[in-house]
Amino acid sequence: MDPDVEYKVKLVTEEVHKQDFPISICRISPKGLLLIIGISLILILAVPYSGIFSNKTHKHDIISNDNDKVHDKTFDHVMGLAKFKHTERTKTSAPKCDETKEDDRLDCYPEGNGDKTKCIQRGCCWQEVHVPSKQKKNRNRFGKNIKGGSPPSCFYPSGYPAYQMIGKPEETDLGYKVVLRRSVASPYPLDIAELKMNVYMETDNRVHFKIFDPADDRYEVPIDTPKPTDKASDPAYRIEFTRSPFGIAVVRKHDELTLFNTSIGPLIFSDQFIQISSSMVSNFTYGLGEHRSSLLLPSDWRTYTIWTQEPDGVRENQNLYGAHPFYLNMEPKTGNAHGVFLLNSNAMDVVLQPSPAITYRTIGGILDFYVFLGPTPSDVIAQYTEVIGRPIMPPYWGLGFHLCRWGYMSANNTWDMVKRMRAAGIPQDVQWNDIEYATDNKIFTYNNSTFSNLPEFVEDLHSHGQHYIQIVDPGIHNETGYSPYDTGLEKEVFITDRDGEPLVGAVWPGTTVFPDFFDDTTIDWWKESAGAYHKDIPFDGMWIDMNEPSNVWANGSVDDGCPNEEPYDKLPYMPGVYGNSLIQTSFCLSANHHNHGKHFNLHSLYGLSMTKASNHALKAIRENQRPFVITRSSFPSNGAYGGKWLGDNYSTWPDMYFSIPGILAFSMFGIPMVGADICGFNSNTNEALCQRWTQLGAFYPFSRNHNSWSCPPKGIDSPCRPQDPTAFSKAMQKSSRKVLLTRYSLLPYLYTLFYRAHVNGTTVARPLFFEFANDETTYAIDRQFLWGPALLISPVLTKRATKVQAAFPKGVWYDFYNGTRFSFTSTTEVTLQAPLDHLNLHVRAGYILPMQKPNITTTTSRLNQFELLVALAPDGSACGELFWDDGDSIDSIDKGKYTYMTFEAISSNTIKSAVTKKGFSGPKMLLGSVTVFGVLSKPQDVKVNNEPAQYTYDANHQVLKINCSTKPIHLEIPFLVKWTLPEVSTKEQPQANDVSGKSKSAPLGQDINRHAKNKHGEKTNDKGKRNKVGKETGNTADINKIREEDGSRLPKKEQGVKHKLSDSPGKQEFKKKMIKKMKDKKLKSGLQKDKL
Repeated sequence: MDPDVEYKVKLVTEEVHKQDFPISICRISPKGLLLIIGISLILILAVPYSGIFSNKTHKHDIISNDNDKVHDKTFDHVMGLAKFKHTERTKTSAPKCDETKEDDRLDCYPEGNGDKTKCIQRGCCWQEVHVPSKQKKNRNRFGKNIKGGSPPSCFYPSGYPAYQMIGKPEETDLGYKVVLRRSVASPYPLDIAELKMNVYMETDNRVHFKIFDPADDRYEVPIDTPKPTDKASDPAYRIEFTRSPFGIAVVRKHDELTLFNTSIGPLIFSDQFIQISSSMVSNFTYGLGEHRSSLLLPSDWRTYTIWTQEPDGVRENQNLYGAHPFYLNMEPKTGNAHGVFLLNSNAMDVVLQPSPAITYRTIGGILDFYVFLGPTPSDVIAQYTEVIGRPIMPPYWGLGFHLCRWGYMSANNTWDMVKRMRAAGIPQDVQWNDIEYATDNKIFTYNNSTFSNLPEFVEDLHSHGQHYIQIVDPGIHNETGYSPYDTGLEKEVFITDRDGEPLVGAVWPGTTVFPDFFDDTTIDWWKESAGAYHKDIPFDGMWIDMNEPSNVWANGSVDDGCPNEEPYDKLPYMPGVYGNSLIQTSFCLSANHHNHGKHFNLHSLYGLSMTKASNHALKAIRENQRPFVITRSSFPSNGAYGGKWLGDNYSTWPDMYFSIPGILAFSMFGIPMVGADICGFNSNTNEALCQRWTQLGAFYPFSRNHNSWSCPPKGIDSPCRPQDPTAFSKAMQKSSRKVLLTRYSLLPYLYTLFYRAHVNGTTVARPLFFEFANDETTYAIDRQFLWGPALLISPVLTKRATKVQAAFPKGVWYDFYNGTRFSFTSTTEVTLQAPLDHLNLHVRAGYILPMQKPNITTTTSRLNQFELLVALAPDGSACGELFWDDGDSIDSIDKGKYTYMTFEAISSNTIKSAVTKKGFSGPKMLLGSVTVFGVLSKPQDVKVNNEPAQYTYDANHQVLKINCSTKPIHLEIPFLVKWTLPEVSTKEQPQANDVSGKSKSAPLGQDINRHAKNKHGEKTNDKGKRNKVGKETGNTADINKIREEDGSRLPKKEQGVKHKLSDSPGKQEFKKKMIKKMKDKKLKSGLQKDKL
């Protein structure tokens, strides 16, 4: 046996759980012998309901590396049937219920309609929990806790009868295989009596295990994943098995931390109900999408339903367009992280509870788990994307600003808007059209009346270095004479009903049929249909919508819904999907996807299949250029084929906030090209909201402004107001121009981040805790985010605010615009001035950002000179990198047609570059300027490649600016920049101008107010008194809520920890005033005494 599988005979008690058998009797004292005999009697007499709820091995673990044969009579039962008939459970001894704490309870009646009688009939414990009326409102009408709630009243006792491991794990070339068997029926019909488990030790930091029915080929998710041929040589983990009830645990070796342990509750595996639970390290959990929620997921008994669906309005924590059963869990004691991925596409509920623990309940497929060891958050995402596929490399123009509206209504109106943007000097790279471009809303057509000059408009965009994209829905109008329908019918590409006829639904064109994108014939038909249309309208990308799939006006089908849906019409468990129906705004579950299976299994993969087909079509149509696909629905591996927008949001302040957790979650899901509709899609926006949202949206990785045609409550007769930047005041246009030009100046840095994501699987937009994993105060921050490791974005997210509370993690930070230096010894909350036209950006010390002088398109910007922004660490060091190619060739990386270089600042006042790859043959890469933050005194001279250079020095902000524009540096050749500082004595060493208290050097003349906090994270005033704010307890971050003026709720600003202020001149002056005040008070008191 492999030493990394714990197969030892253990007696798990407080004293002897490390003692291995066999034990020599002659080496045991009389007391020890009595102890062993006593424990043995207890084990023999123990009822089936035994075990403990913890990360430790259970009392019935019989696990050994020894060669002795371990036997248990309970394993001798041989099942004659592959599945149980659903019969009444075998009566056993009364369950032990008092041992289970409330936070540890696992729900034994998740259907939501249980009572004491039903609970006891299941052999479970009933201890009713009083649910306050306020918490009752957190449950939806089907009993699911979608907004948090209380522990279950009906719960499993410890040792509840479940599967048992038969014999020992059998070693294989890649790991182990295990046989599991149950002898008592579960509460659900058609139990699978015997299961097989395969454990694959695939890499040193990734373990993969499957639990499946060996007698039946159940559905498995058809996405490409790695297929290792060798077992990991030096795994960072150890596998532990629990025999009865069966459990598997993954333990990280170096810290002996159990990351995943299923022995805390019963494994249930019936035909249409599969349940497994695991302990967790902490309550700092992220992922499990797609939902509208905070970034840090509350572990308050909340249910997260995963099933792709278009809801009627976006509700907090309701299942949405994407299905991503992946989570990342932080380990606050060490700052380490790990991740878990369940590769299952069936409808499921995932419950997080305070203990902490997680429970999965899915209604089909198999259990196919991956555990990623990290240990950093970035490592976890890199390991995850190694399984599901690295993110696609986007075209450079895709990083520009995009504009769209449902409601331009004509090509002329669309064209006029583009001309206004050009006249205003506001950057724009891509113009989009919604469905109104198409004849009667039929895709791959354009309206010859209102959009008759669409070809000329697209030609004009291309002549200005811009690009064009249209919406494409999957629904094909079933009308004879419509080419996509006729050819599709001939090639049999459409999803069929039980009778083999194309399933008919109803979407925008009216009655429609739907392509089966899982089939190769369909993929070729899609390519041919798009290619034929591209000859008339040479579009540059595809925006695919309604692909959850959404059958918006016909639940199931237009032909009497879904008759004869057996075996899907009476599911034993219904996950908490919107509408409490799996066919709500979708297809019949029995619909056929050719040879690939039923829609019941494939539903949540439909958006992914359409993304892959569209990616394939664009590669063929645009030949050697990169495909650009933006989808609404998604599944793991979507990022390898395209990007994602967050769907139909609303023009509200809360929706603007929720977009940040949304883009950060999808960055973890391996889809870095992600953004929300800037200014909101539904309902009318206003200038203040849209201005703030434009500032935030300028830093979405995918930056697009898009809004709707009609705005309720007046409906279709009340069109939404335009919300492109030119639709507002001159001041708003100026503000939009400013922030978008800032984005464009940073595109070389952003493009390099996408290269890193594509090659290594790292994130582009990322939460602060990714960079500061050892700082627990960053774990709940989701009102700010980072681009890569170096650029901090702190937007205004509240109405009428002209200041923003920003958290700065430990270290030195510089104001992006003027280099003002901030230094913190721990995470600190700072009040920053934020006038209506200003977005706060800060650069982390120790990094070099490649930039470029911006223009209003990426085409023209790419011809400009580069710039370097160097943010020196206190020791004078910094580093950065730049990836550069032609920005659009699909094979530039594979064929080495790119240039890659690194930049380094060292403590001897020197910046140098190294070119490690020189394959780009386009326009010369010229460096026009270098800006250095943190130069403590004015240099005596500055040299570039040993020749004197022009420079300026700002003593107030300690910023050195080197001008190379008259004699630019060729970046393809290594360069050297060096400056000499004047010699001074030790006593006269220059000091950094850190912002402290009130400072004239603060950006925009802002006040910097630091809020002190005690060890509990509570704010204190000068006398140390507590203010009325939430407190963090244990490992659970309390996400506080603040009431918005419009009645909505948002997470309160994240709490920081105050560092000690330096004894600054401002503080000294304050002390002098206070001393004088106290003297005056004493003098006045003395005079009063004299009068007496």
